Amino acid sequence: MSSISKSSPNQGITSFQAFTQLVDYSLMDQLNADPNATSDGVDHHPRQVFSGHYVPVIPTPILDPEYIIHSHAFFDELGLNEELVHDKDFISVFSGDLTKASRPLRRFGWATGYALSIYGTEYSHQCPFGTGNGYGDGRAISLFEIVVNGQRWEMQLKGGGQTPYCRGADGRAVLRSSVREFLAQEYMHSLGVPTSRSLTLIVSRSETVTRPWYSEDSSSTDPDILVDNPVAISTRVAPSFLRVGQLELFARRVRNNDHRDARKELRMIVEHLIQREYQSDIPQGLDFESQLVRLTDCFRNRLTSLVAQWIRVGYCQGNFNSDNCAAGGYTLDYGPFGFCEIFDSEFQPWTGGGKHFSFFNQPVAAEANFHMFWTAIRLLVEDNPEILEKVDNIRRGFREEMQAKMREMWACKLGLIEYDSELLSKLLQLMERSEVDYTIFFRELSHVPEDISSLKKSFYIKTSPELDEQWCAWLSCWRDRVGNNRDLASVSTSMKAVNPKYTWREWLIVPAYQQAEQGDYTLIKEIQAVLSKPYDEQSKEVEEKYYRLKPKQYFNAGGISHYSCSS
Repeated sequence: MSSISKSSPNQGITSFQAFTQLVDYSLMDQLNADPNATSDGVDHHPRQVFSGHYVPVIPTPILDPEYIIHSHAFFDELGLNEELVHDKDFISVFSGDLTKASRPLRRFGWATGYALSIYGTEYSHQCPFGTGNGYGDGRAISLFEIVVNGQRWEMQLKGGGQTPYCRGADGRAVLRSSVREFLAQEYMHSLGVPTSRSLTLIVSRSETVTRPWYSEDSSSTDPDILVDNPVAISTRVAPSFLRVGQLELFARRVRNNDHRDARKELRMIVEHLIQREYQSDIPQGLDFESQLVRLTDCFRNRLTSLVAQWIRVGYCQGNFNSDNCAAGGYTLDYGPFGFCEIFDSEFQPWTGGGKHFSFFNQPVAAEANFHMFWTAIRLLVEDNPEILEKVDNIRRGFREEMQAKMREMWACKLGLIEYDSELLSKLLQLMERSEVDYTIFFRELSHVPEDISSLKKSFYIKTSPELDEQWCAWLSCWRDRVGNNRDLASVSTSMKAVNPKYTWREWLIVPAYQQAEQGDYTLIKEIQAVLSKPYDEQSKEVEEKYYRLKPKQYFNAGGISHYSCSS
């Protein structure tokens, strides 16, 4: 397999032509296309894909595209001048139009297939053919990769039209879900949580699609009306979009002996994963089987760290299947996600998610995904008992590693030198009884208060004298632990660095995408600015608007407190 490094670009790229000089296609150049795919990328109808790593696909451009917003931070990181968003060719490409692409751009991108497992059980009925051979990127199409300062980034359109994996759907994304994904990726990056990134968000001025959603003031669990939504395309970016579900797919082909190159293709995708995601962690001079041991260990470390970070900031993935689990160990696919406001260990914003994907159950879901990763890797070392035992030992140690990451996270969040299970257990009980706001509570605690009055800013209920007394006892005990021969000002500073002041609140996001549907993007940009500095003390106006409890009218509100995955 050839090297995927490339020289660094010049900074301050102002023209689309200069931007295209960064373009590369390591995935398409190094891996196998589906042998039944077309050569021109005209491949937009559901069909079974039996082999190969990707299918060449031409995106379907949205009609009358209009630029909404881009990531200022990511543009700066990539060395892109802000003026690029005014370049018609730049906007054209990122709204799905490759018809005028000239070298080195190609006139088609690619979609990939993957398997689906839920809690370690593989499913195929989601596929229209009942075989699992039609499941994959139904509306996500990768355009190309770029390499900046030695870092490779894959640029993918969400809502770029139909692919062979579309399962009969229209391949589009609506403005509502596109706004949410764009802002959420920006926010998670600002929080310091590994994530895919946002580049641009573009809406159609004339194209709409119909989706089920919630009527105004609805408290229904499921959507109760059909709504015409503007079509949008968001460009999301990551080192790769390789998923655990992809490794599962190739492992299944090996186990089923689907074709003669099945084992070779599994090895190829794993080699590509190592080069794309783990080059800095795995010495290329190691033999392949030793690389697999390091890969398994590195992925376990990244995945356990990621999930601990999710719980630190109050994030719930909502649908943490293997197909939504990035093999590079970062947050991917912002569909039925949410951030915990009223603390509930079983918080789950997605109506189809259930308790198994709830807030505090994410470590268990992560272990199930790691299990599927391990079963795929295992096939490549099953003839080497020594290597196999090392890989199996890493799998057996997942739960202990996850617990260690969680203990470390809670200690930091509480300003403790060492984890204290009894202190945390009592706190979580009090938080649930008092219905505290997760973010506001920990931010107020970060001030190391002497009494509970400031903590009550986070309470959604009026507490009893008995409950207040329990809070006072807990606070006194906690202060003794954190203040043991330590400067409380420095404890406060360290706590504020891990307990954000500003969080994602769905009832503040909804007006942003509703206004955007009317052509007003002001609120989207305001939220982008506020959430780009989640740990900072911002203006009084920002604090009054964004640092407050959820108003009662939004409790049990369809599309706000809970929502379907309709996007």
